[in-house]
Amino acid sequence: MPDRKLYELHASICQSLSHPKRLEVIDRLRAGAMSVTDLADSLEISQPNLSQHLTLMRQKGIVTTHREGLNIYYRLANPKIVKACDLMREVLLEHLEASAALARG
Repeated sequence: MPDRKLYELHASICQSLSHPKRLEVIDRLRAGAMSVTDLADSLEISQPNLSQHLTLMRQKGIVTTHREGLNIYYRLANPKIVKACDLMREVLLEHLEASAALARG
């Protein structure tokens, strides 16, 4: 069943996006490539912690790298990743708004 393999891959990618810092990385990279140093500064996390997240994201094909001199730059492997995250964010905001409306009565 080819669909089963696709479901497994889909679940694997979603699992790799299940950490808030990784979602922040995607948000920071939506405008273009950033160095590890700039990413760590903007996310306010240590470079070793960021490197762990980026390694997983690179293994899953979410980000790619290129080197310029001593700096390593990360960028999103596919711009559709941003679209997928934005769509999920819209769904969540609609859910929150509906929940708030129910609470108000």
